[in-house]
Amino acid sequence: MIYAENVLICIAVPFTISLLFIKGTARWLTVCFLTGMVVCILSAYIAGFFEMTSGFSAEDTSIYLSPIVEEVMKLLSILFCMFIIEPSDDEIDLLAVGIGVGFATFENCCLILSSGETQLTYVFIRGAAVGVMHIVTLVALAKGMQLLKTYKVFSLAGVAGVLSLSVTVHGLYNLLVSKPGLPSYIGYVMPMVCAILLYMVNSESDQCIEK
Repeated sequence: MIYAENVLICIAVPFTISLLFIKGTARWLTVCFLTGMVVCILSAYIAGFFEMTSGFSAEDTSIYLSPIVEEVMKLLSILFCMFIIEPSDDEIDLLAVGIGVGFATFENCCLILSSGETQLTYVFIRGAAVGVMHIVTLVALAKGMQLLKTYKVFSLAGVAGVLSLSVTVHGLYNLLVSKPGLPSYIGYVMPMVCAILLYMVNSESDQCIEK
């Protein structure tokens, strides 16, 4: 048995000390990474509380509750940064990627340590599927926020629409991987496919801006 708080301290302390020696984009990325880990452990606390009070099983919580809790927490972290520092679109992308990487890294470390799993296949799937999925949903949230800001339609309904997209992707992934066989294989591949599509869309939009 491990304690997530111990893992958080072991990873966060070196990164925090590194802030004394780095500047600019590197510092922002490190801060976002640390934020992602904190968001992850807070999400676990909240989801665990809902699991206990609702009577859901661990699998049902993973499918129905965790995607909502985790995506809401990610969204709140993005919105907080947007209202406090008013970042540009590029800075919003940086925030999303940093928080997503921190979230995924911390979650993967805790799950691998707690399960004691040593098979390379399992470790690779955790990194290439679950890890990428958290980045994809956060980048999608960031892109949605950018669109709302660009077209001046930043409203509760717009934010809820963006959130529903990320929750749907997250929940669909959890549902697919919970079923053995073909559905789980589709689930493992889905985050990487979404990442490639988001990269292509982002590259296309950058080219349009340059023109």
